[in-house]
Amino acid sequence: MTSAVLFDLDGTFADTAPDLGAALNHLLSIHGKPPLPLEAIRPQASHGSAGLLKLGFNIEPDAPDFAELRSVFLDYYASHICVHTNLFPGMAELIETLEQHGLPWGIVTNKPHRFTLPLMQALGYAQRAACLISGDTCARAKPFPDPLLKASELLKIAPQHCLYLGDDKRDAEAAQAAGMRCIIARYGYISSPKELPSWPAQGGIDLPFQLLQYLTV
Repeated sequence: MTSAVLFDLDGTFADTAPDLGAALNHLLSIHGKPPLPLEAIRPQASHGSAGLLKLGFNIEPDAPDFAELRSVFLDYYASHICVHTNLFPGMAELIETLEQHGLPWGIVTNKPHRFTLPLMQALGYAQRAACLISGDTCARAKPFPDPLLKASELLKIAPQHCLYLGDDKRDAEAAQAAGMRCIIARYGYISSPKELPSWPAQGGIDLPFQLLQYLTV
């Protein structure tokens, strides 16, 4: 029986790709490069600034210019964090249903707290979440289990009674290591769909509301 539901943020709870893409295109414009379409940005949006900078500039984190590019990217994103971001269709109804049934829910993301809290506040869900675990809450982020175990600890609900919804292989790996069931949000930012069958997950959904079918499994 599931006693709590945890969500990844980018690509699972909220569609943040439009604002992340706007930050990347702002940076590309500064450097005289053409903008990238959202269709190209969306599959990389779950990989954070490193993934997006690699997409736009073909640059790795150990490159000399990476730190400066990342700083400009993140500063712009911080100032435009919820311009075009919205919950995925059906997520608001799912959250309302969980709350009506007394099931606590929370966010476990690799997004730094600097962005997680203001984004959740702007969306109107910061106070409703039972926990907000960011990428820098614990010493190790996903795919390590630490953030999910921290959420379990805060909720006072054993990991095996928590269900985690994510859209990246590291979400499934972290859940497996934490002893949680994981469901894949196939509607999210899946960069390699062909690899999905190999992820250590217990199922997948194409719409947020479909998660309800897994709550009593």
